[in-house]
Amino acid sequence: MLRLTAPPLYWRCEPGWSWSALPLPDYLLWWVMDGAGQLTLRGRSWDLVPGTSIVFAPGDRPQASHQRQRRLLVFGMHFTTRREAQPDLRGLLPARPRLVHDQGFLAALAARAEAGYRRADALGARQSQLCLQQMLCLLHEEASRAWPSWADLIIDDIARSVRQDPGQAWTVPQLAGLASLSTPQFTRRFRGRTGMAPGHFIVLARIERARQLLAETAMTVSQIARDLGYHDPAHFSRQYRRYTGHAPTARRHRGPRDRGGQSRGPDLAVATT
Repeated sequence: MLRLTAPPLYWRCEPGWSWSALPLPDYLLWWVMDGAGQLTLRGRSWDLVPGTSIVFAPGDRPQASHQRQRRLLVFGMHFTTRREAQPDLRGLLPARPRLVHDQGFLAALAARAEAGYRRADALGARQSQLCLQQMLCLLHEEASRAWPSWADLIIDDIARSVRQDPGQAWTVPQLAGLASLSTPQFTRRFRGRTGMAPGHFIVLARIERARQLLAETAMTVSQIARDLGYHDPAHFSRQYRRYTGHAPTARRHRGPRDRGGQSRGPDLAVATT
């Protein structure tokens, strides 16, 4: 369990500011929102630019300075962890400063954490704690993976659009045009990003939506087929059986839970390999 040991703070460092900390008694999440400077920690130095974030561990002795003309604006949260409730965070958090790419999300979490803490009620305290946990998860995620390329982000957006509205008459050339790629290039990149060809992805998105509609609505199989872009309900039923292993009517009889009352995982899992 995480516990804040001081209010979340924003501060614009003074023109003559420099930092030479005594050994820190707790963890400190430190995020540079603006300005330019330099940080030294454990014998190594890094430039500080907007987006730089690090979590200092107990015992760290950071040193930092900044440019007078570009004073640092920093957000910080001091916190501790109960070791009987969860392990020491040292092995889970970045051991050096990292650039946070999703700064909009981090800014929203910081603002909510600060506002909740200032309210000084039980709900605000809990919100601050949850925001801190989410910020740590974000930093860990960004430190443990390669940031996607611009082309990958475009493909992510296209895949999300297909999942959100699978009934549209999507075609692979159309999707390739949205990515400003040739169809072969788009297919290769899409497969590398999602693990499947775009045509297969479209079908799976439609079948997954059909599963949900069959379980949660009174729509007929013919209505669902039509709304998901199938002109022939029989073709929809055959494709549904191919990808799930059973007919649409069987899904409707069973509903979203199996006969033992336990939630089932997606029936499409075998089809995505």
